[in-house]
Amino acid sequence: MVRVDVNDNNVDQAVRALKKKLNRAGFFREMRNRRFYEKPSEFRRRKNIESYRRARKAEARRVAARG
Repeated sequence: MVRVDVNDNNVDQAVRALKKKLNRAGFFREMRNRRFYEKPSEFRRRKNIESYRRARKAEARRVAARG
């Protein structure tokens, strides 16, 4: 649940805060991915690739932190 408070009728600031929260939550990425049907095999392949990228990135961070 995303909640944004409007202070002093400053709607523009509230909209910016809402967009930032939705972006951090991955809402826009999810909408882009759901725009078209994705076959289950393509879904699994994409998830595996994303997992591999995350693992490599985490490993690179661990190596950089050591040395």
